[in-house]
Amino acid sequence: MWCPEGLDEVEAELLGPPEELKGKDVLEIGAGAAQCSRWLTAQGARPVALDLSHRQLQHALRIGGSFPLVCADAAVLPFADGSFDLACSAYGALPFVADPRLVLREVRRVLRPGGRFVFSVTHPLRWAFPDEPGPEGLSVSASYFDRTPYVEQDDQGIAVYVEHHRTLGDRVRDVVTSGFRLVDLVEPEWPDWNTSEWGGWSPLRGHLIPGTAIFVCERD
Repeated sequence: MWCPEGLDEVEAELLGPPEELKGKDVLEIGAGAAQCSRWLTAQGARPVALDLSHRQLQHALRIGGSFPLVCADAAVLPFADGSFDLACSAYGALPFVADPRLVLREVRRVLRPGGRFVFSVTHPLRWAFPDEPGPEGLSVSASYFDRTPYVEQDDQGIAVYVEHHRTLGDRVRDVVTSGFRLVDLVEPEWPDWNTSEWGGWSPLRGHLIPGTAIFVCERD
């Protein structure tokens, strides 16, 4: 799944037809518990799951899988140039770095010529609205152009969660100036079958405003 809307890679084929994934070297960035890598393994691909969080990778290890788990910073990838055919990231890494171009350039470096990178993030438009699933989440409460990060702190004032806002134009420029060609920008519509509510995600909001932006990029 690429997003809370429920867009499935089997349906979307953003990485390519599933039958063509067999034997491909794939890097999952910000993998968390490595759900995407498990699916890729089932398609015959050779994934590597990377995350900065040791605890997330411990969870991935408990769940199990035959692919490598790597604890590392997405902005300093510990791989040689041209190591992978594909890279993917579903809500991982990119929203949590102040300069996502650092990640994009590293991903481009480790991809082989013609390699594809697909990543999903919260749709930038959502930053102008409260993170509420009901009607109160449908009124603009902040400037879309305010790039102040969202920060949560503990009792000592130490930041424990930071997420950075980029406008849609920022994201496109980040991709292009990092040396990628933007192949597609997917804004999944909320499907009628999805009745879930989670945080600010809900059918009410999902039918009215986009929640996810998926960037399909290629290295020439």
